[in-house]
Amino acid sequence: MNVTLRQLRAFLAVTRTGSFTLAAESLYITQSALSGLIKELEQVLGVRLFDRSTRRIQLSEVGRGIYPHIEKILVDLDGALDEVANIKALKRGVVRIAAPQLMACTLLPDVIAAFARDHPDITIRLIDCAVESVTSRVFSGEVDLGVGPERDPNSDIDAALLFELPFHAVFHRDHPLANAGSVRWAELASYPLITLQGQFTERLSTDLHNAMRELDLNPNATVTFMSTALSMVSVGLGATICIPYAASLVRLYGLRMRPLVAPEVFRRFYIFTRNGRSLSPAAAAFRDHLSRYIAEHAIFSAADT
Repeated sequence: MNVTLRQLRAFLAVTRTGSFTLAAESLYITQSALSGLIKELEQVLGVRLFDRSTRRIQLSEVGRGIYPHIEKILVDLDGALDEVANIKALKRGVVRIAAPQLMACTLLPDVIAAFARDHPDITIRLIDCAVESVTSRVFSGEVDLGVGPERDPNSDIDAALLFELPFHAVFHRDHPLANAGSVRWAELASYPLITLQGQFTERLSTDLHNAMRELDLNPNATVTFMSTALSMVSVGLGATICIPYAASLVRLYGLRMRPLVAPEVFRRFYIFTRNGRSLSPAAAAFRDHLSRYIAEHAIFSAADT
């Protein structure tokens, strides 16, 4: 049966108003158009839906039987359409983001707070995790998007460049290099060094070796979290290395951050999404917001640290 929504809405309007004239007005169509829709519906179904007389219109026995079902169908459909409209208008939705622990406690809270002011009805769920698991969470569908440093290319993951920043050294205020305008890597190598475990140090060592073959990282200690490294620096156990978006955390520990040069080594950070999987309107809006926020805010300055 080729029943249309317009026919069903016409049937519902006539039933509720008890009048072809009022039903036509409620649907913003002419009375003849409404009569045509009811006639078409009765022809498709092969039954009479209304008993008409010169004085009144009332549902037939068949009409009374199908009315609750048609009403439920249209109420459910209108509810679904309203839901889609709300999602599209960013009046409802959930965005799930995976990010490394350091980025999750420094950069992203400000970004999320700014987004929430503009879109208070969108729920943001931030998953702070090991940097190595960001892309795997994107791939599995656990999150809508991930943010983190460059990874090996993966055909299933789309990586859009977010920003590129140089490495900085972090010192205790009493460290001999704490007041230098910049610090050479060779100078840093003369002092105890604390670095992060895993790909952070491995990639950095490779980049340094490619730039200057005689330059290698030989850390005295490796730890899992930057907060641990900063705590160790704060009690004079050595210096550490980080990216300047962590400046707020460095200040919290009362430490000094200085750019590392000769060579200047950069690390790129990306927004990761799953290839072939479209983002929800809320997730797409947050992705665009994040890119704009990075472009518009001077959030990476370490000059006052």
